[in-house]
Amino acid sequence: MTTPRSEPAVVFGETPLTVEQIVALAEGRAAPALQDDADYRERIARGARFLDTLLDKEGVIYGVTTGYGDSCVVAVPLAQVEALPRHLYTFHGCGLGRLLDPQATRAVLAARLQSLCQGVSGVRVELLERLRAFLDHDVLPLIPEEGSVGASGDLTPLSYVAATLSGEREVLFRGERRQAAEVHAELGWTPLVLRPKEALALMNGTAVMTALACLAYARADYLLQLATRITALNVVALAGNPEHFDERLFAAKPHPGQTRVAAWLRRDLAIDAPTAPLHRLQDRYSLRCAPHVLGVLADSLGLLRQFIETELNSANDNPLIDAEAGRVLHGGHFYGGHIAFAMDSLKNLVGNVADLLDRQLALLVDTRYNHGLPSNLSGAPAATAMLNHGFKAVQIGASAWTAEALKNTLPASVFSRSTECHNQDKVSMGTIAARDALRSLELTEQVAAATLLAARQGVWLRQREDGARALPPALAAMQQALAEDFPPLQEDRALEAELRLCLTRIRARHWRLYA
Repeated sequence: MTTPRSEPAVVFGETPLTVEQIVALAEGRAAPALQDDADYRERIARGARFLDTLLDKEGVIYGVTTGYGDSCVVAVPLAQVEALPRHLYTFHGCGLGRLLDPQATRAVLAARLQSLCQGVSGVRVELLERLRAFLDHDVLPLIPEEGSVGASGDLTPLSYVAATLSGEREVLFRGERRQAAEVHAELGWTPLVLRPKEALALMNGTAVMTALACLAYARADYLLQLATRITALNVVALAGNPEHFDERLFAAKPHPGQTRVAAWLRRDLAIDAPTAPLHRLQDRYSLRCAPHVLGVLADSLGLLRQFIETELNSANDNPLIDAEAGRVLHGGHFYGGHIAFAMDSLKNLVGNVADLLDRQLALLVDTRYNHGLPSNLSGAPAATAMLNHGFKAVQIGASAWTAEALKNTLPASVFSRSTECHNQDKVSMGTIAARDALRSLELTEQVAAATLLAARQGVWLRQREDGARALPPALAAMQQALAEDFPPLQEDRALEAELRLCLTRIRARHWRLYA
């Protein structure tokens, strides 16, 4: 990775991790470390030893001395037990679709490592160390994103992690697609021969959906702040009424997140400062009710964080190994229902943000509603005004992206399918929901980029028309930052490159917005 590791190392072990730590690892800003005290390492080793004692006694353990899923009634002779893990990751090597990108893949490795570090999965310390080394050296399994129903874990995508740890299939290493065995040799590693239960422990969990949920959460959190800043710019561009965000007004309906968004808008608009007389008591809802729309996302993020971080810091494979009590616990912790609900909810929340910003953009370009701005926000002089169309096509594009984001709000979790000979007869679809959420965020960020550039243009035009009235400090700083990359649109120009640059800035959380 070329990104400097500027943040403290993330220590995998008994201490719970946060969404932000997973994102820091995914973005290469932090290095991974493994808890290294002797007591902790002995606790991990004890689970693997306990499994070995059960094998010596010829105990029946799901996925260790039996087949998988519906085949759990098929006994595997002890002479064949060592071969079972390889068969598990081999027959699950059937993923399709696009490959997870490097950030998502790092997050998957981190999520799986943290789950196994709970100490009840029956794996060796050596397996944890190799997962950490994959993260540290940026050895990234090539993981197809499609093929998981989100119960019995992310079996198919996680089979690519198990296989590459064993020196099979392909990885991305130093920007090149390579055979995993070659990279092991280059790094001086011996590929792991997975012990009984280790392939199952790697694959039978919710790491892919949880990893994607961490990334989605971070993007949604920034989107909330960006949409608030865009709204403040549009209040200025549309000569709106800042009194809609009065503190006393929101004290009467005190949803905490909604109140916070209103406070951000007051700060941006310097609402306590003297304002020009207003001739309009009430703006349209996309301005007046912005705190009420964005506040739902703000108030939901806490619940979504709770669901995601609980899953992240859980043991979510099956069976679990309680070496202290000498028990093997068969259950269903691989079921991703909480992540499915969180991501289906996030799709709805984010879709509403897209719709809000799209409506603001529609006001900006329309001379019936933009209170004196030029048609389509064109900055062209009168001599060429009839040739120029400003943000007309950008608004059409934003409408298309919004429509797709809204279409995508259909919940994935209600489309459970009975699979695997009706053993997996009720499944979560959590991984599909998480992938959908990221797609909704991608679309909504495109709407945000379009509306941000239009808002920047609208404020520039308003200042040009109104004799360059001074902006409140926060908005003046934002306009200045935007001006570095996005000059005013006077004569028409193709805006694709600027929209793509704006998207890059959004996804890098380039602009510091609110504390």
